[in-house]
Amino acid sequence: MALMITDECINCDVCEPECPNDAIYMGEAIYEIDPHKCTECVGHFDEPQCVQICPVACIPIHPDHVESRETLLQKYQRLTATKAAAPQPPPAPSAGV
Repeated sequence: MALMITDECINCDVCEPECPNDAIYMGEAIYEIDPHKCTECVGHFDEPQCVQICPVACIPIHPDHVESRETLLQKYQRLTATKAAAPQPPPAPSAGV
């Protein structure tokens, strides 16, 4: 199951930074959730963080993207493996060297 943000969204900006998968982004009018990145926080937290923090309760399960917990865990594993394999920027030089 992926989540979705309904048009009751007030663009309060609290959900986007809470998403550990970077699945939430600003759409044309309101925030949106990429169902290919949303794991409902499976693998990260016990409950979806965006749902917990949303002041207007506008983040239900997306009816077109119903997935089992096992499928969400597989998606989490795939996303974290991809993130780990991505090239990392070199560390910033330390001062005084």
